[in-house]
Amino acid sequence: MHATPAAPGLRRLILSAVLLVLIQAGIGMVVNLFVTIPAHHPGARPASYFSGSASSVGWAVTHGASALAIHATLGLALAVVVIAVAVRSFAVPSWPTRAWSILGALLVIGAGFNGASFLDFNYDVSSLIMALLALGAVASYAVVLFLLAGARTR
Repeated sequence: MHATPAAPGLRRLILSAVLLVLIQAGIGMVVNLFVTIPAHHPGARPASYFSGSASSVGWAVTHGASALAIHATLGLALAVVVIAVAVRSFAVPSWPTRAWSILGALLVIGAGFNGASFLDFNYDVSSLIMALLALGAVASYAVVLFLLAGARTR
C-alpha cells in the first residue's frame, strides 16, 4: 500500500474516534457505578425493540441523570464519527484498512445497540457487551493506525 493524500485525514479521524470511544467508556463506567436507571421510563421493557430503544435513548438524553445524558449524547455523536471513518477509509487503496475501519464502526454501533438494550431492560450483560465491543473497536482502530503508519514508511 502506498501513502495517499487521504491517509493523514483518516489518521486524524481515527484518533478522534479512539479518544471518543475511550472517553465514552470512562463515562459509561461512571453511569454503571453511580446512575440508577428507573424501571419505568419511556421505552422501558418495549414490545418493539427499535421504537422502544429510540424512546429510551430520547429519555436518557433529555431526562436522564447528567452522566447518562452525556453518555447517550456522546454515543450518538460517536456513531456519526465512526461512520465517517468507515466512509473515509475508502479513499485509501487498501482493503485491510477499509475492513478494519468498517469492523471498528460496527463494533461501536453494536456497543450503542447494547447501550439501548441496557436502558430498555437493565440487564448487566448488555453493559458488559457494550464495554467489550468498545475495547474491540479501539483494537480495530489501532490496527488501522498501524497499517496507515506502515504505508507512510514505504
